[in-house]
Amino acid sequence: MAGLGTRFLPATKATPKEMLPVVDKPAIQYVVEEAAAAGMSDVLMVTGRNKRPLEDHFDRNWELEEALTRKGDADRLARVNAASELAAIHYVRQGDPKGLGHAVLCAAPHVGDEPFAVLLGDDLIDPRDPLLTTMADIQAQHGGSVVALMEVDPSQIHLYGCAAVQPTGRPGTVRVTDLVEKPEPGTAPSNLAVIGRYLLDPEIFTVLRTTEPGRGGEIQLTDALRHLARTPECGPVHGVVFTGRRYDTGDRADYLRATVRLAWERDDLGPEFRSWLREFINDPARQPLRPAA
Repeated sequence: MAGLGTRFLPATKATPKEMLPVVDKPAIQYVVEEAAAAGMSDVLMVTGRNKRPLEDHFDRNWELEEALTRKGDADRLARVNAASELAAIHYVRQGDPKGLGHAVLCAAPHVGDEPFAVLLGDDLIDPRDPLLTTMADIQAQHGGSVVALMEVDPSQIHLYGCAAVQPTGRPGTVRVTDLVEKPEPGTAPSNLAVIGRYLLDPEIFTVLRTTEPGRGGEIQLTDALRHLARTPECGPVHGVVFTGRRYDTGDRADYLRATVRLAWERDDLGPEFRSWLREFINDPARQPLRPAA
């Protein structure tokens, strides 16, 4: 999570991109809620400079809690306390932003020899689609590592890590035989993109320690997973092909779409918001905004 969030400047000049609100919660809270819902009670955040607001958000705020208690505002008090009660949350700084593989390697002292999950803060998975639970089932059955995959338009696959796969006989599950980070146009082995959910065998740390910088001069997690997939004695790599609801908050347009979709479906906000949005879209007098002269 040590990225600079340059696509959201100037909003992210002093605010971590993970703290940008999606409706009324920061994006990172949705990710921690997903981990907690899958039974993961110990969370390590790999952070960088200017990420202190993440720690503050998941900590207690005694002054605010006391003020809400005095007002008798039990609803807001519960929402404030929810973030600090999700899991035991720890933090480690990445230091130099050397890529996702390096960020994962920073977690090695905390993780030890246990399988672990990696959840990227830019990807929000709808809680009605329990992707992590499905991935955990596959890992329990086959061992090794499991990655989340999603079909994308072939014209967009060069923006992602891409998997070559073989069928397993289980619908929605494939054996990963190779991985390529952001393949050159026309060279991708499939249209299955790796999205931001991984369940990893601790053997990944051994591989990452000897993985040379790859695309972009960074240590790529995709390159380490490629080694595991192509080395049978390291354990298999499987993929779960996700067809549910995913919200990419790392892109400005997708961030707006995620906010609209989640607000639309909220019981407390949805009815009024849906009514307003329909009127807004169908208003014949509405004209596109033009920049001021």
